[in-house]
Amino acid sequence: METIHKIGRRKTAVARVYLSEGKGNITINKRDLDNYFTTSTLQYKVKQPLMLTDNEKTFDISVNVFGGGITGQAEAIRLAISRAMCELNDENRGILKPEGLLTRDPRMVERKKFGQKKARKKFQFSKR
Repeated sequence: METIHKIGRRKTAVARVYLSEGKGNITINKRDLDNYFTTSTLQYKVKQPLMLTDNEKTFDISVNVFGGGITGQAEAIRLAISRAMCELNDENRGILKPEGLLTRDPRMVERKKFGQKKARKKFQFSKR
């Protein structure tokens, strides 16, 4: 099996995932998963597509991720791994799609408008 390459995005985070046969090691930016994502919630998000498709100990995953915060990066990695699982086996699509793991979350930060403090917040209004 050759290496499968997929891209996942969330907010401003972009994750490139390289999936190859192995023992289940996940490396993110040349660091181990446990060192990169210290909280168990983020580790679960990254492993979720592998756990649902029973491939936790089957593949070695190498990830390059940049931009955004740690939550956005974890969700970008999750999308990329989900896409790789679908390319590997079409049956995985039926497992991952109902969980919402194949949907690219379109929510982005709203831009700041001129004449305002932030995107929605206005400067204080004085009547007199």
